[in-house]
Amino acid sequence: MEVKVIEKKERMLKLLIEDIDVSMANAIRRITMNEVPTMAVEYVDFMINSSGLFDEVLAHRIGLIPLTLRDKFNMRKDCKCTRGCSNCQVMLTLKKEGPCLVKAGDFVSSDEDVVPLDLEIPIVELLEGQEVEFKAVASLNKGREHAKWQCAVVGYRHVPQVKISNEKGDAVAAFKACPKDVFDKKDDKISVARKMNCDLCMRCVEVSDGSANVSPDERSFIFTIESISGLHPEQILYKVLDIIEERADEFIKFVKKEI
Repeated sequence: MEVKVIEKKERMLKLLIEDIDVSMANAIRRITMNEVPTMAVEYVDFMINSSGLFDEVLAHRIGLIPLTLRDKFNMRKDCKCTRGCSNCQVMLTLKKEGPCLVKAGDFVSSDEDVVPLDLEIPIVELLEGQEVEFKAVASLNKGREHAKWQCAVVGYRHVPQVKISNEKGDAVAAFKACPKDVFDKKDDKISVARKMNCDLCMRCVEVSDGSANVSPDERSFIFTIESISGLHPEQILYKVLDIIEERADEFIKFVKKEI
């Protein structure tokens, strides 16, 4: 397996991963979305809510707010405590009176390491005389339990193999038909300039009368990982690879035991 970074931003990582098949690519995708623990509000206890939203709707909004985290927390099922402690949960409180727009930055956290990722996320607008007060408990869990614990949105596509011939067919038609600016034209000659832009739409193949040839590379993939949690994309990737390694080791031990 070979991995190359194509593009890196604060919340997004685009990778070229070579020498793997679809099963491995899908394993990386599914583990990223379902198995990497992250922090989110698990339940909310309302003392006062005279806003225009029902408790259930407001609690749902609060649960979907991404929270920052550190590796010091345990998942509740793995914690030594029985009823929740500072090692497996964090208390978030809020009390606001209208008129105002309640935002994620209004949370008061019992742990400075766990705060909303974006302080400007709107929660509810309070009018004159309206009030909201609640206590929320955030805990560590996985995306397979609920989408609010999903750490990232991840997708992949095959690396395109693009070839074009100026000797047969209609290369100019392929150049004009391409919606992704894959080809360049110079001195009436068409060449492949930006093959990574290709999304395998096959428009060029349809109009070129045999000049263009496009196919997916079955062993190379372009991955895009966009974090929607308190973890950076590179942290997520490292955790995914650790989980794959752990599961492979468990499988080897099981096979050796049975055989």
